[in-house]
Amino acid sequence: MVTAKVWVLKKHFEGFPKTSDFDLKKIELPNLKDGELLLESVFLSVDPYMRPYSRRDMKEGDIMIGTQVARIVESKNPAFTVGDFVVARSGWRTHFISDGKDLQLLPSSWPESLPKSLALGTVGMPGLTAYFGLLEVCKIKPGETVLVNAAAGAVGSVVGQLAKIGGCKVVGCAGSDDKVAYLKEIGFDEAFNYKTVTSLDEALRKASPDGYDCFFDNVGGEFASIAISHMRKYGRIAVCGAISQYNDSVPQKGAYIQIPMIFKELRMEGFIVSRWNNRWEEGLKALLKWVVEGKVKYHEQVTEGFENMPMAFIGMLKGENLGKAVVKV
Repeated sequence: MVTAKVWVLKKHFEGFPKTSDFDLKKIELPNLKDGELLLESVFLSVDPYMRPYSRRDMKEGDIMIGTQVARIVESKNPAFTVGDFVVARSGWRTHFISDGKDLQLLPSSWPESLPKSLALGTVGMPGLTAYFGLLEVCKIKPGETVLVNAAAGAVGSVVGQLAKIGGCKVVGCAGSDDKVAYLKEIGFDEAFNYKTVTSLDEALRKASPDGYDCFFDNVGGEFASIAISHMRKYGRIAVCGAISQYNDSVPQKGAYIQIPMIFKELRMEGFIVSRWNNRWEEGLKALLKWVVEGKVKYHEQVTEGFENMPMAFIGMLKGENLGKAVVKV
């Protein structure tokens, strides 16, 4: 009999999540039936989407949603071998039972030298979000200028590097000087700290006086309202996230964007990466290749200990992470 630890949503978040909104529980797992396997989480992901999705998809008392890299501990399923690593969407738990249908094996070409946690970041859902958002929504072309906010995060840092591979000029913004230095290190042409500039409007103009062809928006709110006025004619805006608004109890009153949208003939499209589920293999293969070749660099913020899941989640929402935030069990 295996005892699993799980984090449940004790109380729906009001404003910013608090550690008291979570509860750590123990669950006894039954013995395996034929076709089933027992898995042990090795790395767990904390992501911005968990904040709005928890309100939409969860009830109080449910196990927190999320993804993990897990090791197969016991198998009564011929398709899976003990010791194999998979990506699963089983929420915040240390152990779980699966019939294998919801599991994705790590690619056989995964190098031993590469951290398996990257399957939750650069070579996982956030990397694919950058890949499809740039290629399919922004439809970048060589010589264009790309703007990305939350640029030192799990998605933004990949967006910038993929845009560089695609022959674009890249401007990024982030919330600390350390993050700005990191962006320069990984090849961004221009980067600034939005918390210390006197005028966001001026900073965007200075970074690219001719404006932006593509804006990959992870933040929403005031930043997006100002950035839209810096778009070039026929510019494309990929709306990926709105982290500036996820913790608001009262909705923000935004600027009205119709005038620049009309006069500049802009295209703005929201997207969720699962739209391209049938092409994940293509995306993961490309991302893994670029990481192995050193064309895409990565940084992880690793928190040790399953008991620190809520703290890692809250820290990520506050922007304390550089690159992808993960928890090592």
